[in-house]
Amino acid sequence: MPLWILKMKKITKLNKNIFFKVLLSFAILITLIFNPLKVQAEIAETEINGEIISASTEFLRDLDFETWQLVAYKSPLFEDKLILRVIGYPGNLRIDHPTNLQVDSGRKQWLLTDKTSLNVELINDGRQAAAEFDLNELISSIDKNRPLRLSLEGVFSELPVPPYLVKEWRSLT
Repeated sequence: MPLWILKMKKITKLNKNIFFKVLLSFAILITLIFNPLKVQAEIAETEINGEIISASTEFLRDLDFETWQLVAYKSPLFEDKLILRVIGYPGNLRIDHPTNLQVDSGRKQWLLTDKTSLNVELINDGRQAAAEFDLNELISSIDKNRPLRLSLEGVFSELPVPPYLVKEWRSLT
């Protein structure tokens, strides 16, 4: 076969590959534009204090890459106030009580009061790796789903909370 025919076949094959790659990339891009990936926490039935309650549960990492579980729920123990339970993992952490939770968002700051000592089940838990805070004041004072930064003195310095989780907490009220 002449050399120029072999070169033409090679160029045609290369053009087909490029065409299909561009076509595939375009199809993926269009799919993501019209059907974006949804990132959200989910409200689910969770057992808390021996009762099945609707709660928002999410695992987050602080800036030191330690994992924390945040559970927001309406507590029957506290007159249906919104409570935030912070649980440390892997469980070798001890949280001293009372320790207030500092919440920052831009120029705004809140100090959430520690309600752990009012929950008999948490006080009697030997691991002492969980703390509960009154979330009502924070949720009632924000009107947008903004990112938050939590800090608990002596435990973690900064735990970023994404806006989708704040939206989930606001939907519990």
